[in-house]
Amino acid sequence: MSVGLLGQNRTTALPSLTAGDWPHYTGDIRGWKYSPLAQVDASNFSKLEVAWRFKTDVFGPRPEFKLEGTPLAINGVLYTTAGTRRAVIALDGRTGELMWSHSLREGTRAAVSPRQLSGRGVSYWTDGKGDDRIVYVTTGYRLVELDAKSGSIVRSFGTDGIVDLKVGAFFGNRQPIDLESGEIGVHSTPAIVGDTIVIGSSFREGATVKTHNNTKGLVRAFDARTGKLLWTFNTIPRPGEFGNETWENDSWAINGNTGVWTQITADTELGLVYLPVETPTSDYYGGHRPGNNLFAESIVAVDAKTGLRKWHYQFVHHPLWNYDMSSAAMLADITVNGRAIKALAIPSKQGFLWVFDRVSGQPVWPIEERPVPQSDVPGEKTSPTQPFPTRPPAYTRNTIRVPDDLVDFTPDMRAQAVKQIGRYRVGPWMYNPPVLGDVNGLLGAINLGNAVGGTNWPGGAYDPDTHIVYTPGNNVGLTATSLVAPPGEYSDIRYVSGLAGRPFQEVLGPGDCCAADSPRGAATTARDELTGSPRTAPAAAPAAPPASGGNAGGLTIDGISILKPPYGLVSAISLDKGDIVWQTPHGDTPDNIRNHPALKGLTIPRTGQAGTSGIGLLVTKTLVIIGDPALTTTPEHPRGAMFRAYDKATGKEVGVVFMAAPQSGSPMTYLAGGKQYIVNAISGGSYSGEYVAFALPGAK
Repeated sequence: MSVGLLGQNRTTALPSLTAGDWPHYTGDIRGWKYSPLAQVDASNFSKLEVAWRFKTDVFGPRPEFKLEGTPLAINGVLYTTAGTRRAVIALDGRTGELMWSHSLREGTRAAVSPRQLSGRGVSYWTDGKGDDRIVYVTTGYRLVELDAKSGSIVRSFGTDGIVDLKVGAFFGNRQPIDLESGEIGVHSTPAIVGDTIVIGSSFREGATVKTHNNTKGLVRAFDARTGKLLWTFNTIPRPGEFGNETWENDSWAINGNTGVWTQITADTELGLVYLPVETPTSDYYGGHRPGNNLFAESIVAVDAKTGLRKWHYQFVHHPLWNYDMSSAAMLADITVNGRAIKALAIPSKQGFLWVFDRVSGQPVWPIEERPVPQSDVPGEKTSPTQPFPTRPPAYTRNTIRVPDDLVDFTPDMRAQAVKQIGRYRVGPWMYNPPVLGDVNGLLGAINLGNAVGGTNWPGGAYDPDTHIVYTPGNNVGLTATSLVAPPGEYSDIRYVSGLAGRPFQEVLGPGDCCAADSPRGAATTARDELTGSPRTAPAAAPAAPPASGGNAGGLTIDGISILKPPYGLVSAISLDKGDIVWQTPHGDTPDNIRNHPALKGLTIPRTGQAGTSGIGLLVTKTLVIIGDPALTTTPEHPRGAMFRAYDKATGKEVGVVFMAAPQSGSPMTYLAGGKQYIVNAISGGSYSGEYVAFALPGAK
């Protein structure tokens, strides 16, 4: 259904960052998240005012509490997704008024989707002659094209404007998935590479999956004009394809996942598309998939015209730690020791920024294969070595030293932390294999990084002027991974994530419950079964917890992480030198620390916030801009979150603006009527999704 409130009659001009557009999710197809706009700078950032706000509640039968979209801006018009039905909307960039909206009612397909809610936005294609289209993937995994001027479906694309992406997805050797209930979806935006649309796939969280023979990951390309399938890249190679032998005992045929669920970037001059690949089934046990399991947890460069592999690099052999490649690759032209390099840089959950020659796939600096601990879990066969980059250094903690890295606000807290961590296998590495939890022995294996560490899906940003990458990061991404046998007939996997001595709990993925047609979502926003009182709306689906379930892997002292601050960081990393230029804690000190009775009278520097890994940043001519990921109440502001600007050269905070709710997506900027606007998605807790536009005071 499309509803148009305002037509657009304009001559198409190719969108341009320099003209004030924001034509891709990451600004441009190279993944930069950079804008040359400079009206807003250090001298006036704190003077920003709310220019307009747009609530997304009406785009679905219930509100959304985890809005992650980043709008596109084309010639003063914003395009994005909204609400639990994943509607596509067009907004007037100067006023925030709705110009048109479109949505599909998908029933069961949306209700069972592994990637629900509004997703992260849309994509844009133009022929440069007036045929302008908005491209998006529905909750139920359909590819749709809309006329950018009216929001109406482009009937010449696919079948009446739609390509069913479940057609061609399979499990096992070549068993097609059910078109209604089959498990596959995506919440990232399609990559538009010339006249080609490239789309990945994603699945449910892999901690407690019910079968290792899940839907297989695949990346496909379609003609942007017609919807014709152009090529398919199998992320689990079939017989005869490169890498198939890394699935020993023909285990490729009985395993799935290994999708590309994050943003895809491309070099249009080289004709290469860069695919960051996730973990296979399942996240923490791989006895059913012996071998290194290509192309899991790899970056793969494929030919944009054919889909053929050009090069790859695997970051984790035989993945067991949920180190999905969750960030988009950033393409950068750098100079190292006087040598010009067409480079690729990709942040990671491990807190490493990996840097390669994007033409050849060769590392810019040496990467060493180092021995790592081996698993003692029955049936498991770990890789004897794992890759470690020599430069740049890790920008978040990914090793732990006991007791030096443990919380030391007070001697008592340090003593409790030492006692707690004594129940876990700990070592100075990030490849501690999961263990079988034992209530009378080791409860789990400690790793820093893992599912909640380093940088997650928002990725980093790149400054083409200075060759510096900026990354948000969680500096206390500690997980205590333990395995248990699944109950009864729950799963055909020998061991799944769980806590010894506690009832088994299924781990839900992001948005896995709250689509418009999800019965589970309806129950969540209904009334409490015991009291009959209205239930507080959730912040979307329960976020997937660490394998052991809980904050910092369940290892806290009175709700405070057992690790020292800083908790969240913004880092600047030089790609020319492979050095960290600066780091700063990001976000106010959490209220539970600020108001903790045991810490009264202590002077604790700003700690930053661990959720920094799950929000994005924006780089402009002079600033790094990013909001707080959590609410606080401080002497300086009422309960809320702050939108912050840092001097991109030094990391000094140069401006703040109050927000009613935390940032939940990635900010972008554009020009409309000659004026610079900055838009951010905010939501969380009981605050439903809202796009907020900031601008300097003055005439529009």
